Amino acid sequence: MNILMVCLGNICRSPLAEGIMRHLVNERNLNWKIASAGTGNWHIGKAPDARSVIAASALGYDISRQRAQQFVSAMFADYDLILVMDKNNLKDVQALATTDNDRKKVRLFLDNDEVTDPYWDSGLFAPVCKQVEQRCFEIIEQLS
Repeated sequence: MNILMVCLGNICRSPLAEGIMRHLVNERNLNWKIASAGTGNWHIGKAPDARSVIAASALGYDISRQRAQQFVSAMFADYDLILVMDKNNLKDVQALATTDNDRKKVRLFLDNDEVTDPYWDSGLFAPVCKQVEQRCFEIIEQLS
């Protein structure tokens, strides 16, 4: 299973999802590839937001070595499942899909809800991280 997590800039939500999911997958010895990307290009090559790093670390996850990349249409071929953090990400990623099969790979990370972008409110990083962690447990259970 190859899973890509996607948010806007690939520095807050999707790096949390990538790092937490990768950690949990490794603990369970699952042969899954986990990565993340952003729909925008502002942060390519940069580390996750320091507030995401701190929130993840508080729960026992190290995301500090991850680096941002931008989602490109070629990524559809590399991933079985593309989980996006909000409806704008959903629209942006699906706009790059060229086939129905590509479009079917794209889903909201929270099924029918959005992960709040904590970028503008530092107080949201810890609860968003906890929400992402809980959803990662659920996704692993669903797909295992």
